[in-house]
Amino acid sequence: MTRVLVVEDDQDLALALRTLLTRAGYEVLHADNGRDGLRLLFADRPALMLLDIGLPQLNGWEVLERTRDLSDLPVLLLTARGAETDRVRGLRAGADDYLPKPFGNDELLARVEALLRRTAPTRWAGDSFDNGLRLVPERRSAVWQGHEARLSDIEYRLLQILVRNRGRVITTDQLLDRVWDDPEGTGRERVKFAVLRLRRKLRQAAGDEAADPVEAVRGLGYRYSGDGDGEGP
Repeated sequence: MTRVLVVEDDQDLALALRTLLTRAGYEVLHADNGRDGLRLLFADRPALMLLDIGLPQLNGWEVLERTRDLSDLPVLLLTARGAETDRVRGLRAGADDYLPKPFGNDELLARVEALLRRTAPTRWAGDSFDNGLRLVPERRSAVWQGHEARLSDIEYRLLQILVRNRGRVITTDQLLDRVWDDPEGTGRERVKFAVLRLRRKLRQAAGDEAADPVEAVRGLGYRYSGDGDGEGP
């Protein structure tokens, strides 16, 4: 049975979500504050999280940030209707989708089903990605072919985003938006040089100047290939 974590402090809404999702065939976990939400997240490893922003103890932004440090779990953000800034901030911070309150039952179930359908199995900190890559969030580093490369925050975030989108080209503008919060696209050269540094560190760590899992796609952006045979920048 697919497990869904609901992190919501409104008890009436939480009960309604639990009832709706249970009737739809999901196993539902619930936390009414951010700290308990994180505990359940890493103890039970659900397939998807519904996350409210206005939570006690740790707010939704903090929960999302810590989740993204340790997992690529799909996250559906629950936001106040009309709060466009919250929705934009959530997507840039790594949420996969958002749903304004109040929402209809059918729409919520459709969004849950779509997220589960289009996402690969969740990766967790310490898990190995294909062909020998492992992210180490507590040290902001990556283990590539058995050798650890220490990364800057920017380099780590770049690699994390590319890995989460394995096989898909992520454009320079998308990386500017999601790593540097630069939606206007100014300073595109910074992406090029940050990726150069990232790839150089992975190659040097493995002792093989010809092998790294990041591929430059000319005129488009970058892709995590996972095969250690990326093209030159």
